[in-house]
Amino acid sequence: MEHSKIAIKIGAVDFSGEGEASWLSDQLDKVLKNSPELAKAQGGYHVVPAIPSQPSSAGQLQKSSIPLATFLQNKAATTNQTRKFLATSEWLFSRGLNNLSTGEVSKALKDNHQARLGNPSECLNQNVAKGFCEKSEQGFFITTEGHDSLK
Repeated sequence: MEHSKIAIKIGAVDFSGEGEASWLSDQLDKVLKNSPELAKAQGGYHVVPAIPSQPSSAGQLQKSSIPLATFLQNKAATTNQTRKFLATSEWLFSRGLNNLSTGEVSKALKDNHQARLGNPSECLNQNVAKGFCEKSEQGFFITTEGHDSLK
């Protein structure tokens, strides 16, 4: 028997399943059959791929990107805390967050089962000193130099 996974979001309704392909197909058919009504009630729907998205043609990550652990490994940001802070910020940025806070970076690491940062505020200050981040009234943002340093 073939084992499959799928995840779909229709408005505020999430469907994810894992199991035998034929059973999963039947469940998906039921959800899709009712999706027009759910979409109208919830304001639209989209399918979330079960595998990581590929980079877009511009080289930037798409919104439903790779897991944080993989992203940190790809950016060589697992041991240096300042780089880990910047890479985690970039990962959050790729999900549409432009003005970030140190709390959001710490929460992302915790929520994704990654080792915490010793002093996130100091990591931000070091990235600001390098020109990779800039503080704003709403928190901070990553500069072009910061984005480029992670390529």
